[in-house]
Amino acid sequence: MTGSLVTPELRSRIRSLAEPIARGFGRLGLTPNQLTLIGFGVAIVASVAAAQQAWVAAGLLVLFGGIFDLFDGALARATGTVSRFGAFMDSVFDRWGEGAVYVGIAWGCVAGDFGLGAILATGALTSAVMVSYARAKSEGLGLTVGTGMASIGLAPREVRIAILVLGLVLAGLATPTDLVIDCARLVSTGSLADCFDNGGISTAGRVLAGALALITILATITTIQRILHVRAQASREDRPAD
Repeated sequence: MTGSLVTPELRSRIRSLAEPIARGFGRLGLTPNQLTLIGFGVAIVASVAAAQQAWVAAGLLVLFGGIFDLFDGALARATGTVSRFGAFMDSVFDRWGEGAVYVGIAWGCVAGDFGLGAILATGALTSAVMVSYARAKSEGLGLTVGTGMASIGLAPREVRIAILVLGLVLAGLATPTDLVIDCARLVSTGSLADCFDNGGISTAGRVLAGALALITILATITTIQRILHVRAQASREDRPAD
């Protein structure tokens, strides 16, 4: 399967909905590149919130940043200011911001003595980077030019953001909100069932770990799908003419 969970039709519909808002930003005097930098700033704030284990705030900021990311490209198209440098800026700062969020999550997990979460955050970051790199490298070689690669694979950036937002918000709303269970405290009360049943991981920890693991798996599958797609396209283009 090479189709994305976000179809080209859905992506086009979302972009058309973003255009009026983007025009509003333009009337305020903001340029597409400035919107790109603002979106990156939101991602940095989300990273700081995650590092402080403010999971709900981090999730909402990631959501806001993900929605805000629609506006730079929409404004450029609406105002006829599309440029290669703007596309470069958008791609670079999107990846930079996404990476920063995962670093913040890993930091928050370490601060909460949740080593598994830090490992999964690192895995999610690595897999997400590979999804983007596969597209960038293929386009650099003249393959899957334009937006063709965006429709290849189960988990493009939009899907990863949705899973991450859901995981962060639900982790922040879970009870208990600590990522690990204080087993030492439970020893004094004689109630160790949670520690034995869940390995000392709280509901919040399990929710966050599940979201990060899902992102890692789906992003890995997406990278493999893109590799196979590029291989097939390269084989067709490299085949000698009859």
